[in-house]
Amino acid sequence: MPFRGKYAAQLHFMAFAVIRTGGKQYRVEPGCTIRVEKLDGDVGSAVTFTDVLLAGGDAIRIGTPLVEGATVRGEIVAQSRDKKVLIFKKKRRKNYRRRRGHRQSLTTVRVTEIA
Repeated sequence: MPFRGKYAAQLHFMAFAVIRTGGKQYRVEPGCTIRVEKLDGDVGSAVTFTDVLLAGGDAIRIGTPLVEGATVRGEIVAQSRDKKVLIFKKKRRKNYRRRRGHRQSLTTVRVTEIA
């Protein structure tokens, strides 16, 4: 069934991929920016993701579990930290209270190429 109306202009398929890093999965496209758990490297250095679970475009390739020969390349834009998460433990009537904080280190990556 052909696309009609506002979807007719979106017939070209954008290349995309699903990558795995830091124990999480991200859907990425060339030019998009993602925040992932801390990666080693300075601002401006190149980073390559080899754990590609799915690669799409004109034809979709699904990995079992990884797509053979597929890589996603990007550039580190910033190294930063997330907001603080407070962990508070309490047991009623026992005078037991513990408070801890955690700030996750993050890396902002701009995806440049899906190969």
